Amino acid sequence: MRKNIVAGNWKMNKNLQEGIALAKELNEILAADKPNCDVVICTPFIHLASVTPLVDANLIGVGAENCADKVSGAYTGEVSAEMVASTGAKYVILGHSERRAYYHETPEILKEKVKLALANGLTPIFCIGEVLEEREAGKQNEVVYAQLAGSLYDLSAEDFSKIILAYEPVWAIGTGKTATAEQAQEIHAYIRSTIADKYGKEVAENTSILYGGSCKPSNAKELFANKDVDGGLIGGAALKAADFKGIIDAFK
Repeated sequence: MRKNIVAGNWKMNKNLQEGIALAKELNEILAADKPNCDVVICTPFIHLASVTPLVDANLIGVGAENCADKVSGAYTGEVSAEMVASTGAKYVILGHSERRAYYHETPEILKEKVKLALANGLTPIFCIGEVLEEREAGKQNEVVYAQLAGSLYDLSAEDFSKIILAYEPVWAIGTGKTATAEQAQEIHAYIRSTIADKYGKEVAENTSILYGGSCKPSNAKELFANKDVDGGLIGGAALKAADFKGIIDAFK
């Protein structure tokens, strides 16, 4: 059975002290009121080694927001998958729309990142999704298919089954616009159908597909009620423990 997951993406927010305080607060809240889904927080690199031992691994998984597409070497400023794993982190976000747009990450680069993450025992949270022009042109299905096929569909079924997907309608990130529950379900169902075509129904049914576009406590329940929406990749609302908990509680 696939898992329901609420994952927070802190992006470039919170200094080290603030990040530690937020992780502690979240840990206390969830210890007092156990979540009904898996919870993950993906933090800036500088937080990982401090935050991972602070939280109860049975309550909160910790992940990075990115990793390098190289094993090691003269790549100043980069952080390898092995380094991420050495902190005790278990997850890594790959292919986020901001990485694709601002840092020009291509399907080939992301394919390497996925391989290295898997080789180091990390669970990739792999992001796919279309921009507004593509949505308005009705091209969202072909865009997400190309992103999946370009970076993931060379994997064995065994390796693919270790991946969490996150669908992000890029036009709904930080804009206050949200895909309707019906739009979210429609494209999540399409994504699952392409996985079934490639890897078979069992792998498709066991793949968690998260929704990542302006998900808030006020709309999480409606979004997560869809049969193909298995949780959320949360941006702004993950930076306040009460808001993040409100989204986690959508599974209660």
